[in-house]
Amino acid sequence: MDLITAAAGRGREYGAVERAGYTHWAPTAVARTGLGGSADRRVGAAGRGGAVRSLSAMELSTGLSVRVTHAYNGVTRVSDGTLDSGGHLMQRRDVLRLSALAGAAGVLTLDPMTFTQADAAGTADGPEQTRTLSGHLPTGAPDFVYVPVEVPRGVREIAVSYSYDKPTVPAGTQGNACDIGIFDERGTELGGRGFRGWSGGARTEFAISAEEATPGYLAGPVKAGTWHVVLGPYTVAPQGLDYKITVTLRYGAPGTTPEQGAYPPQRAKGRGRAWYRGDSHLHTVHSDGKRTPAEVVAAARAAGLDFITTTEHNTISSHTAFEGLWGDDLLILTGEEITTRNGHVVALGTDPGVFIDWRYRARDNRFGQFARKVRQAGGLVIPAHPHGTCVGCNWKFGFNEADAVEVWNADFTPDDEITISEWDNTLVAASRGDGRWLPAVGHSDAHREPQVVGLPQTVVLADDLSRTALQEGIRAGRSWIAESSKIDLTFEAVGGRGKHAGIGERLKVGGAAEVTVRLKVSGVGSGCSVRFITDQGQLYGTPVPDSGELSAEWRTTASYAAYVRAEVRRAPADGGASGIPGPMAAMTNPIWLGER
Repeated sequence: MDLITAAAGRGREYGAVERAGYTHWAPTAVARTGLGGSADRRVGAAGRGGAVRSLSAMELSTGLSVRVTHAYNGVTRVSDGTLDSGGHLMQRRDVLRLSALAGAAGVLTLDPMTFTQADAAGTADGPEQTRTLSGHLPTGAPDFVYVPVEVPRGVREIAVSYSYDKPTVPAGTQGNACDIGIFDERGTELGGRGFRGWSGGARTEFAISAEEATPGYLAGPVKAGTWHVVLGPYTVAPQGLDYKITVTLRYGAPGTTPEQGAYPPQRAKGRGRAWYRGDSHLHTVHSDGKRTPAEVVAAARAAGLDFITTTEHNTISSHTAFEGLWGDDLLILTGEEITTRNGHVVALGTDPGVFIDWRYRARDNRFGQFARKVRQAGGLVIPAHPHGTCVGCNWKFGFNEADAVEVWNADFTPDDEITISEWDNTLVAASRGDGRWLPAVGHSDAHREPQVVGLPQTVVLADDLSRTALQEGIRAGRSWIAESSKIDLTFEAVGGRGKHAGIGERLKVGGAAEVTVRLKVSGVGSGCSVRFITDQGQLYGTPVPDSGELSAEWRTTASYAAYVRAEVRRAPADGGASGIPGPMAAMTNPIWLGER
């Protein structure tokens, strides 16, 4: 049989066959003998995980028998196996062991990429060094693969690029998708102290220096120590995922980090106590959006919004990118879309510059910890598109830690319908339980043209146009959702002796007391209808005249309806034959009825 023997260099271990199937090329001598009965010897490389590669043009055949000898500080360990088509040592017990590790921790750390300044080659811009690492991840790979990068002193800039294969897969099977980001010498501990940026799958390269950084990344000195490039294999094809990472260090004077851009103010002029329109789920070029911050702001003003929130995927680099774009007419809040593998959550209105980590699943029981961190940073916790159809979008963390829920995301679709039905069931449960309920909000989640900023928008009753006042209004449920600023409505419940309650409030009346529910709506166009929904289901409905304006009134009692909320629906595509209502044009949070 063919035989390959890999001997690790002194003082360093490259063995660890428990990681078989995960390729990491490393500079270790390999002798290959017995090829065709000849005494031919070729030099290759073996990396951690028993991965074997020839440094010459030698080809490795699938099924080649392999023996890898791991030597470390005088201890030798021998592993036998076979090579797959990529030249990776595959052993079933090792793959199972690795899978168990991934299931428990979701993390794999590879051998470091090392750099020595003395070896740097000179360029017109100064000396630089480049290292390239190739590897393979099998199906079932952990959520995060860390590649340590030993950064010496004197580095001015670190630049990273990566690529991965996208093989053809059968219909209905996930292909390869891999994210990327980086942590600096302060470490990768959960909580993000060393966080320096994340671009998900939106970019194939990025760079960081003291003077500047690629959008999604944080500028600052490139200090000596162990940095970590992080791969996030979101989905892996049945064939596995072959990747290549290239890291370039450029040496020279560190440069000066520019004075930090101004954070947006937390208050705008506003109109005193009023209804304010906002969109708090938006993306720019700082994550996977295509619009610049200036373009988002222009779109927000065109949509008639009073406030927006910047919520990039797993990064806060946009927090200083809106300098000079706010004004008396527009409040800009900072936040983040915490994008986990088990759902996304909008951190709305967190303190500028505060990063919230995303590297956990529901089974890790970590969400409560980071939800509390959002609140400690002054933000609201709002699960986004809980029934979204994108990979990893379905919400798995429950709603006990939520302050509100995004029931309407972008153009109204069936997953929004499911979310609203589920949300309404929680209102029914609250009416029969402890009364705690979760307000509904709607956001555009706009990334690029033609996605419309402000479709939908949340209209909040707040004491003024400030972060604190808006959050109080959202948390209390004093809000409604509209597809555009053309739509306006008022919704109230009136009892005897002048008692009155608005959206999100409680009308405290006896169970038998008559309650009058009134809705006024305008700007919805023709073909719409109004529905009043209670804990008993829909109890009132009427069409909207072609003028797009309607005043509706309905009478009930608190013993008959524990709450009432309003929906304005567009005509269903099938004319109502299926009984499924048409798309939403506007909807309110509930008004609660009864003494409670």
